[in-house]
Amino acid sequence: MTAPFGIILAGGQATRMGGGDKGLLPLGDGTLLSQVIDRLSPQVDQMALNANGDAARFATFGMPVLPDSIEGFAGPLAGVLAGLDWAADHGATHVVSAAADTPFFPHDLVARLQSAAHEADTQIALAATMDVDRGPMRQPTFGLWPVALRDDLRAALHDGLRKVVQWTDRHGAALAVFDPDPIDPFFNVNTPDDLTLAQQLVGDLT
Repeated sequence: MTAPFGIILAGGQATRMGGGDKGLLPLGDGTLLSQVIDRLSPQVDQMALNANGDAARFATFGMPVLPDSIEGFAGPLAGVLAGLDWAADHGATHVVSAAADTPFFPHDLVARLQSAAHEADTQIALAATMDVDRGPMRQPTFGLWPVALRDDLRAALHDGLRKVVQWTDRHGAALAVFDPDPIDPFFNVNTPDDLTLAQQLVGDLT
């Protein structure tokens, strides 16, 4: 399979961190966002950032900044749609999404998502971690998305759909299941305590 484009989702409002851009918080030798870029860039062809507001605050990262085309902070699916429209303009067939506040996601994320979709003969795949009691726990901001379904997604968002899994279930999304040991690879920074933990982990896991 050819490498998809990558879209980093940073369109949220970060209310539990007091607002602002979580991706610009310091982590290791850089920021949360730079850690995400370093993980995703080897896995994709091109990357863009989904964020709203003044794009100039991300100028140092040297990538396109794509705002939501759906008004009212419609959630991660709006960011996925922005990525799909951008990818379509550049002739790509698929986009892989990653969250800007999740710095330790797998280095083989894209390959595993592509493999899961291929094996299930479906167009969409979501990442998941295995819980011994509840089974696979889906990670809806980490997925493989086909450009061919962008108008279907746009219509769903205009109809008020906001939950990722409601839309992916319509299209029989596959799951790429990752081991959460020794740490959940989709651990994300939502609070100041989470950032402290990420600082402790960054030396071991990057």
